[in-house]
Amino acid sequence: MNLTRISAPEFDVELALAYATPGNLTGKAIYRHSACWLHPDAAAALTRAIALAGELDLKFRIFDAYRPVEAQWALWRHNPDPDFLADPRRGSPHSRGIAIDLTLLRRADGTALDMGTSFDDFSERAFHNCETLAADIRRNRYLLLGLMASAGWDHYLNEWWHYQLYNPRSYPLLWDSAARTGLMTE
Repeated sequence: MNLTRISAPEFDVELALAYATPGNLTGKAIYRHSACWLHPDAAAALTRAIALAGELDLKFRIFDAYRPVEAQWALWRHNPDPDFLADPRRGSPHSRGIAIDLTLLRRADGTALDMGTSFDDFSERAFHNCETLAADIRRNRYLLLGLMASAGWDHYLNEWWHYQLYNPRSYPLLWDSAARTGLMTE
């Protein structure tokens, strides 16, 4: 399977790939290399979202995209919570190359819009419709949701940052060796 590498200048995004650093829920790097990949269908949808965000002087910071099945197992072993992580036996949209975790930045100064929690916050405050958050935070989340939905992405209710293509099971699960990204190996 040929995935599309998401990098500048072809894609006007900022990469902050959490699982390529120890700054993630496991406390250690899961990916051996910091690279962002998506299925070509997802890359096309991201291109549409980038254009829409650009019209509002915004851009995206990407936390994760394609996640090899091996990486999904590493996350699951650390925190087997089906409310926030897909059971790797069922398969994650990330492991199909059709999911992306991201937030919005102001293009002018690169500051992130306040979404109320950090990426990978596994609490009810991460839910898209968390009613206890301030109105400006909910507005930022709805803005992200609107941009992504307009570009053809579906969302996951429990994570404001997670978007995926529709009909995820129509895409195959990809181990790192099949995807040939080198995320898990030298």
